[in-house]
Amino acid sequence: MCGPSRHAQQYKGSHSGSRGQSQTPDQSHVEFQGTEVARCAGHRGSLCSSMASPKRLQGLTAATITPMTPDGLDHVIIHVGALNLPEAKELAKHAAVIGASGIAAIAPFFFKPTNKDTLVAFLREVASEAPGIPFYYYHIPSLTGVKIRVEELLDGIKEKIPTFQGVKFSDTDLLDFAQCVKNNKEQFVLLYGVDEHLLSALAMGASGAVGSTYNYLGKKNNLMLEAFAKQDLVLAQQHQFCTGEFLSFVFKLGFGVAQTKAIMSFTSRIPMGPPRLPLLSASVDFIEKAKAKMDSLMV
Repeated sequence: MCGPSRHAQQYKGSHSGSRGQSQTPDQSHVEFQGTEVARCAGHRGSLCSSMASPKRLQGLTAATITPMTPDGLDHVIIHVGALNLPEAKELAKHAAVIGASGIAAIAPFFFKPTNKDTLVAFLREVASEAPGIPFYYYHIPSLTGVKIRVEELLDGIKEKIPTFQGVKFSDTDLLDFAQCVKNNKEQFVLLYGVDEHLLSALAMGASGAVGSTYNYLGKKNNLMLEAFAKQDLVLAQQHQFCTGEFLSFVFKLGFGVAQTKAIMSFTSRIPMGPPRLPLLSASVDFIEKAKAKMDSLMV
C-alpha cells in the first residue's frame, strides 16, 4: 500500500528498523510485502534513543534512502522529531539535502506542549528547515502523553506550516480521526497507524496506513485493502483478523520494539541488530514461537 503522494488514493508505508549503516534493504522482501513507502527512524527504529548522535542518524537515513528509492519504493519519509528543537531542525535540514520525499515529527514529550498553539509553534520550527518537502505530524499520545486532539490541531495549520501535508494518526480515538477525515480529507493525507484497527479506519475514510506490521504482514494487509476496495467486507475482515490474531498472540508473549526487530530480522533475513538499552533483545523462546505462528498464518 503506498506512500505520501497527494494523488495516491490509498497507501501503506512501513517503518524501517534501526539498521546498521552497512545494511541495505532486501528489495525482494520489500516487493514481496507490497510496501511502496519507507518511513525511517520512527518509534520502531528507537527514534528518540537515536537522537544523542544526530550525525550517526544522518548516516543511517542517507544509507537507507540511497538503495531504496531508484527502483523500489515510491517515497522515503524520514522521521526527524527529537526532544530538543535544534536537533530536530538539524535532522530536518539533512533529510531535505539527501532527497527525502518528506519528513515527519513527533511531539516533544519530556517538556510537553500543553496546547495547540505551542505544539504548532514547535512543528513550524522543524518544518521550516525543509521548506521544499512535505511535512507530517506523528500523533502517538500513548507514548508522548501529548493528547491535543488532531481535529483541533489541523484547524488552520496550513496557514502556519505551508508544507504541512498530513498526519500519521497512531491512536484508537476513532471519533477524533473521523472528525479529521470529515473536515480535512480533501486537504490532507490522513494515515492510520494502529495496524490491528486499520479496517475500521478505512471505513472512516483513512487515506492509507503506516505501521510496523507491514514489514512482515504487508502482503496480508494489501489483500485486505484490495478486498475493501472491492467492497468485500467479509474477505477484508478475514485479512484484518489475521493481523489481529498474530498481534494478539505476540502481545501475550510480551511484545514491543525489541520483539518487532526480531520478527523483521527473521522475515526479511536482514539482521536488525539489538535494541538500545533499556530495551532488551527478544528471547529465543519468543522468536521461535513468533516464527511458528507467522508460518501458520502464511498458508
